[in-house]
Amino acid sequence: MLRKDFLWGGATAANQFEGGFDEGGRGLATSDTKTNGSKDRPRKHSFLTPEGNIVYLRGSEPIPADYRCVLDPERYYPSHRAVDFYHRWREDVDLLAEMGVNAFRMSVSWTRIFPNGDDEVPNEEGLAFYDAVFDALLARGIQPVVTINHFDMPVALSEKYDGWLSRHTVDAYVRLCDVLFRRYCGRVRHWMTFNEINLLRGWDTLGVHELDDARYQQALYHIFVASAKAVALGHQIDPENHVGMMLAAILTYAETCNPADVALELAVGRRLKWLFADVQCRGYYPSYALRELAAKGIELVREPGDDEVLRAGCVDYIGFSYYNSGVVTTRPDAPRALGNGVALAENPYLESSAWGWPIDPVGLRTTLNVLWDRYQKPLFVVENGLGAEDVVEEDGSIHDEARIDYLRRHVAEMKKAVDEDGVDLMGYTPWGVIDLVSAGTGEMKKRYGMVYVDMDDEGAGTLERRRKDSFYWYQRCIATSGEVA
Repeated sequence: MLRKDFLWGGATAANQFEGGFDEGGRGLATSDTKTNGSKDRPRKHSFLTPEGNIVYLRGSEPIPADYRCVLDPERYYPSHRAVDFYHRWREDVDLLAEMGVNAFRMSVSWTRIFPNGDDEVPNEEGLAFYDAVFDALLARGIQPVVTINHFDMPVALSEKYDGWLSRHTVDAYVRLCDVLFRRYCGRVRHWMTFNEINLLRGWDTLGVHELDDARYQQALYHIFVASAKAVALGHQIDPENHVGMMLAAILTYAETCNPADVALELAVGRRLKWLFADVQCRGYYPSYALRELAAKGIELVREPGDDEVLRAGCVDYIGFSYYNSGVVTTRPDAPRALGNGVALAENPYLESSAWGWPIDPVGLRTTLNVLWDRYQKPLFVVENGLGAEDVVEEDGSIHDEARIDYLRRHVAEMKKAVDEDGVDLMGYTPWGVIDLVSAGTGEMKKRYGMVYVDMDDEGAGTLERRRKDSFYWYQRCIATSGEVA
């Protein structure tokens, strides 16, 4: 049976939802330089070369140290307006209340609080914006669930300090946390330090130029230290704070019982997710990770006291996203499937979404059990959903049966994990509860929401909100504690 205080809600991210990128004193973030794209055309960031030319590079590519961020007036940047929550938050909060949620997962924009990431004083106008949003949510019985850093960072920290490669960024992040914990003390109780920490891989999320494996590992180490410091600080400022991590929990299966496939699946699981949860839940680097670093000749730069920081900063709970599973195989000719930015082999037993992501509801139950057995910490499904194209009928209705079916089947398996397996589950906040810009492609036609936003891939549209059929289904789901599933 679900907890009495179970959190039913929905999830968003500032860089995909908020907009107002140059309003209210906000500074430039790495996400603001990212153009739109599609399934067949990758998103890219715009940079200015030393010769004065504008070039476009993917965030996963090594960015030369002397390239600087620039905005091209001829290009469309989806994050600049996103779906305009910055101006329409009252309407959106009302829709959430009508839906019946008691939680809303959102992120804060670091550059709305500290425009350069490390300014002497925080930006009061930015803090006041979140004051108003949190107060409106709480007035309607909706708890804010806040991700402190969600897939971007201040451009100034990247260009001055190489982002997370520098210890300076750790201090800047902890100062951001200090301001947030104190300003919203008693109003926000549930925090997550970094979104999908295991998918922080490129310049856009790390701010590191000329990124290679050694520089990545050092940046990741600094992120682990920053997260641990944030957890300890959150507890110090308010013992009622619950500070968790957020993992992209991509379940992997070995393709066969060939021992080589099984061994590869173990190795992939460690690299893909277990390292990140092990450090944040147990407070130290596991032996397999230390051996791999040594084999590569990578020696992390550490400071005295870091071991104690990691041990003291273990998270209170595990928030995670679950969209799909994948197959690990040693076959070099195996066709590949893509899900949440990770390429794995196809699973012939599963259907896939229009974007090629496998659909595996039973995998959510398995994931919940594996995480609970491994860490014995409360779990929180903070992202789950189906990206699909929606059709607005002549009467304005939107019949998104595929999304309802996806959510229904996942909620049913989630409840089995609680009722039959004894998993301790805090809540469920499906992704993109109101339509937002896709992080992977920058599209609007790849929609996750239960509320439709009238905007296309080039930013044209009225931004009018419309309730989809899934809106009413989720309303009934919440009212019956998931029994309609």
